[in-house]
Amino acid sequence: MIRLEKRPTPSKAWTYATPVLAVVLTMLAGGLMFALLGKNPFLAIKTIFYDPILGEFAFYYRGQLLVKAGPLILIAIGLAMGFRAGIWNIGAEGQYIIGAICGAAVGLAFYPAEHWYIFPLMVIAGALGGLLWAMIPAILKVKFHTNEILVSLLLVYVAEQLLAAMALGALRNPDATGFPGSRNLQQYPAASNPELWAGTGIHYGVVAALIAVIFAYILLSRHLTGFHIQLAGQSPKAARFGGVNPTMLVVFCMGLSGALAGLAGLFEVTGPAGQIAINFNSGYGFTAIIVAFLGRLHPVGILLAGLLMALTYIGGEAAQASLQIPAAAIQAFQGMLLFFLLGVDVLSNYKIKRVKEGVA
Repeated sequence: MIRLEKRPTPSKAWTYATPVLAVVLTMLAGGLMFALLGKNPFLAIKTIFYDPILGEFAFYYRGQLLVKAGPLILIAIGLAMGFRAGIWNIGAEGQYIIGAICGAAVGLAFYPAEHWYIFPLMVIAGALGGLLWAMIPAILKVKFHTNEILVSLLLVYVAEQLLAAMALGALRNPDATGFPGSRNLQQYPAASNPELWAGTGIHYGVVAALIAVIFAYILLSRHLTGFHIQLAGQSPKAARFGGVNPTMLVVFCMGLSGALAGLAGLFEVTGPAGQIAINFNSGYGFTAIIVAFLGRLHPVGILLAGLLMALTYIGGEAAQASLQIPAAAIQAFQGMLLFFLLGVDVLSNYKIKRVKEGVA
């Protein structure tokens, strides 16, 4: 029979191999799912992974790749800091929404003025909105020892109701004759987030994501706070003896992840989305959890994982259009990545050992 035997130390080889193996297994299982739906599995996988990069219309899709990857990377970087420390912020989707609402509200308050400082103020408001929303589970955890997973997750639903209230009420476009949604910020130059270079997909959100990757790498590898984050995640007791303040660590990690999620929301509402609407949130906060783990909670890994996940978004949309694959199937395909990653990740800490039945 076969059993799992715990390794003395985690296997570095398996640690780096599991994301690749998870992607391969996702392709195989996804191909089987597409075949069961009556679609050509090879054509479906090609449409998702190959066509957006090297296909006929790749010139368009490549720019969209960065547009989709930017918010995923930005949110995942913040989440990874907390996950490394054993602090589980699952409510980044809510922080993303609140950041968008706060940033858009500041910009719309100035409408139709044209001042250079409007967009910077919106960026600050977006970051503060996400940070303050993340402080709710952080403060409840350090003061009342509540579970940050449940509190942060439940706050997502509160944020969604606030989003609907803003789209139908305070931020609704007064010129829209009753239709929900705010003014289109893309049509308000002082509050817009356009492409910096036409056709590339690069806007300020993508630049912020790259800066976040560099910042996180320096923090984890060169700064004492990064050492405290990793120590707290590996051994909480040793961290306390080492002088790590658990209260401040919770506040720092939750605040950082909330601020980055808020920024992602701000850059999205001023750029690709354009307005506060009932359906503004698109699940980036939850998908970023997959990106963080797929990237092994490492900044560079998250950068690559964000691009890969964005590829499944772009390729999935292309597959829906050209092959009529249901949207639910594409979402299931994306979810398989986390499923297989968590399953295969067991091999990093355990090895498969074959033993005789009598010995077992």
